[in-house]
Amino acid sequence: MPSHQVALLLFDLALILVLAQGLGHLATKIQQPPVVGEILAGVLLGPTLLPGAITDALFPDDIRPLLTGMADVGVALFMFGVGLEIERHTLRGRGRMTAASAVGSTAVPFILGIGLAYYLLRSYETEHQAAFVVFIGLSVSVTAFPVLARILTDQGLAKTSLGGIALATAAVVDVVAWTALAGVQATVGGADKHWRVALIVPFTLVLLLVVRPLLRRWTVPATGAAPATSRVLVTALIGALLCGAATEAMGMHFIFGSFLFGLVMPRDGAERLRADVLDHTGRVTSVLLPVYFVVAGLKVDLGMLGGQEMLQLALILLVAIVGKFAGTYLGARSQRLPGRPAAALAALMNTRGLTELVILGVGLRLGLLDGSLYSLMVVMAVLTTAMTGPLLARIYAKPVVVPQPEDQREPNPSAASSA
Repeated sequence: MPSHQVALLLFDLALILVLAQGLGHLATKIQQPPVVGEILAGVLLGPTLLPGAITDALFPDDIRPLLTGMADVGVALFMFGVGLEIERHTLRGRGRMTAASAVGSTAVPFILGIGLAYYLLRSYETEHQAAFVVFIGLSVSVTAFPVLARILTDQGLAKTSLGGIALATAAVVDVVAWTALAGVQATVGGADKHWRVALIVPFTLVLLLVVRPLLRRWTVPATGAAPATSRVLVTALIGALLCGAATEAMGMHFIFGSFLFGLVMPRDGAERLRADVLDHTGRVTSVLLPVYFVVAGLKVDLGMLGGQEMLQLALILLVAIVGKFAGTYLGARSQRLPGRPAAALAALMNTRGLTELVILGVGLRLGLLDGSLYSLMVVMAVLTTAMTGPLLARIYAKPVVVPQPEDQREPNPSAASSA
């Protein structure tokens, strides 16, 4: 690697981190999650504001593959963290509420998204129309579990009944979304890859029946009073990367393997371990994820949008917001969740953030999205994430008591959690 490339790569990394940290900090000052500012940093460095010559000088073609590789590592570790953060105990005692909310939060926007996809097909040509229709429905149905968890913590709702319902619902929606995306990718892949995709079934069984017990023996003894040892942390990172490589070799995206490895990591008796692993991987992703935002932002060009594209953007926002809000609200109300908590839950499920960007990146890579539609969907991801905090504060400024499921109620009614 020539010296000038090394110098430019290091300069680009420094520039990315300065902008991401600066705009992320500014986002928190206006009650927004840092991811909103970090995504905007990527868009600002792209062709939307900067002339093409400046963007090409800052990020020439020989540097972009290096940045993309770093970004992919960051996304793999991020998806490992998403899987690791999903806790099965959040579903206990909330099965009916979670199921109803998750079905509404997924099915309604997905159905509306299918209608949107058929409208968009009038302007966008693709060889895989069925996959395009499913992908658009999926892209407006997703919820960003990590960003939602951060918003709940910032709003002081993480330990409440509403927070538990929201996390459980988002966890189910996330698993459904990644599974559906795997199916879309398998469909779009060439015929020679279809047999490899079927390997995901034995691969998952091996993770559950062989790898998970071994991980428990290897990691849980290290979770006493002391922090997790370096061998445990390295094991987690190696597993996340190897599983990502495995699913990539099967013809699917590497995010699925990393996500699955996070899901099979030990839970019971390993709380300290999980916290340590999340802390350490979080430090790495805090450096690498901004690189992903810039790589994604370099493909976003809002300067070329005309009247037709603005109409499409309005329709995308309408379907994404109304579908998510209405579906979640109706699902929650069907299980007798009071009106304001149901509306607050609906607002939370509208959070998309980085999860949406990862899905859109897969769509762009598969050829299901072109540059224009990709740009519109990125705008939708930013706006829906940015509106969550203010909308939640307005709807749920004064929390109310949320009745707990019958099998989780305390003997003393006054001990019921408030949300």
